Amino acid sequence: MDYIVERRDLLVPHDIRERKGSFFTPQIWVELSQIYLTYVLGENWQDEYYVWDCAAGTGNLLAGLTNKYNILASTIDQQDVNIMKDRIKNGANLLEDHVFQFDFLNDDFTKLPKPLQAIINEPEKRNKFVVYITPPYAEHGNRSTISYHGEHKSNVSNTSIVYEKFNKIVGTATRELFIQFFLKIYKELPESLLASFSTVKFINSQNFSKFRQNFKAEYKKGFICNANTFDNVKSNFPIGFLIWDLKTKDEIKMIETDIIEELDSYNSNHNLKKNFYSFCSKDFISNWLRKFYDKTAKAIGYIILPGVDMQQQNGVYFTLQPTKSDIEQHKTAIITQNNLKYMVIYLAVRQCITQDWKNNKDQYLYPDGKWETDLEFQNNCLTYSLFHGQNKITNSDGTNHWIPFTETEVNSSEKFESNFMTKYIQGKLKQDVATTFFASEKQRTIPLELSKEASDVFGAGRQLWKYYQAQPNCNVNAALQDIREYFQRRNGSGKMINKSTDEHYMNLITDLRNKIKVLAKKMEPKVYKYGFLKL
Repeated sequence: MDYIVERRDLLVPHDIRERKGSFFTPQIWVELSQIYLTYVLGENWQDEYYVWDCAAGTGNLLAGLTNKYNILASTIDQQDVNIMKDRIKNGANLLEDHVFQFDFLNDDFTKLPKPLQAIINEPEKRNKFVVYITPPYAEHGNRSTISYHGEHKSNVSNTSIVYEKFNKIVGTATRELFIQFFLKIYKELPESLLASFSTVKFINSQNFSKFRQNFKAEYKKGFICNANTFDNVKSNFPIGFLIWDLKTKDEIKMIETDIIEELDSYNSNHNLKKNFYSFCSKDFISNWLRKFYDKTAKAIGYIILPGVDMQQQNGVYFTLQPTKSDIEQHKTAIITQNNLKYMVIYLAVRQCITQDWKNNKDQYLYPDGKWETDLEFQNNCLTYSLFHGQNKITNSDGTNHWIPFTETEVNSSEKFESNFMTKYIQGKLKQDVATTFFASEKQRTIPLELSKEASDVFGAGRQLWKYYQAQPNCNVNAALQDIREYFQRRNGSGKMINKSTDEHYMNLITDLRNKIKVLAKKMEPKVYKYGFLKL
């Protein structure tokens, strides 16, 4: 019965709750957040501080708080107010006069009930004030492929008074409803503590640089958990419960959070930590790669460039035919003989670390210069990029310059249209020093030296190519993507089938993938060492 009363919010249709950005906070996180508030504010904090949940929904975040005289709850929907008052009749530890309807993003504070106005207008009480919330999450024009697999939420987050007030100051960050809550709290309640569940992207994402310039506070303590433990959330990314003292105007540079892996894994010994760093726009890997754009030399392919956070790594790939949309949105760069080294490094560092919910919001950064003298790392990146599944070069789109073997090595029945890649690997390309990106670079005259792990990848790839070249009616100029398609085929909707009926092919492709994973593990420490990512 307690659960049924507590979850009456489920009577509201799922699509309406999602459109509003309503996300029910699991009770275990509610309990843990209150433990963290006790860490920060002391054992007696509930008697010493006033608590306002200004995005209360049906009030589940307030369950477990003991001093009902110091608790206030408001929500935009009168229906939710009615549910909370009904819960009070069933034993919820709240006062009816402290539960009220209030449109936080649009209503003026003069509309607040007198008990709350008395608190926020008295300096001594205002200094003992906690805004404790799980704000709604909805973004105007958010992309379903990145966040919640939902529809664009137009006219949800771009119509409020707060949006109009801060849009020109903070920029695109104001499209997020939770940011609008943060901004109004920061502006109207500057002496309070903000204790909130939210995505952590406002700490490190490039789209929130202007927000961080206008939101300065002292970080006290917090934890992260997997977002998919919340209602309506299908993706894996970190949700943080973070406590901020708004009185202290510190620039946000880095925060350390505890990692709570599973719903039932919390204990008092927090050994797992996760850092989130604040960056300005010039810090990101996109600015590093932009130095090597080449629009003069012959194109051998294109790299597709989505955003710079970990969650968008699957959008980074090589192709001979970028889509019209990618071109129009400036999400492509031309790959040439002159910049191949940098393009393969970019793809390799974006792919070699496995994405999980904890690192989902990590940002790829402008590296230091130490990688430039590490030839093994560079050659590992080339090897990885040649044989990785995100190398989607296909001969059906044009001349394939990416065959990593000679005709003799794979027993080809005909000469290849292009031997560019083997000449590059063997150091046989005649390169004009004037076309390179650093005057100190010399014309390559010696073959690339491969690590054992890279050599193993080449060996596995060679066996795959040889097997394909022995097939009847094979395309001698086939790329890795063409070979996969030959054996795996596509289904009726055009999607490549995961497995092939050819057992020998499956053994060969599995061996190649396993050796690529070994190579990735070798590369991973250097991705952090050279500053492409921060731990």
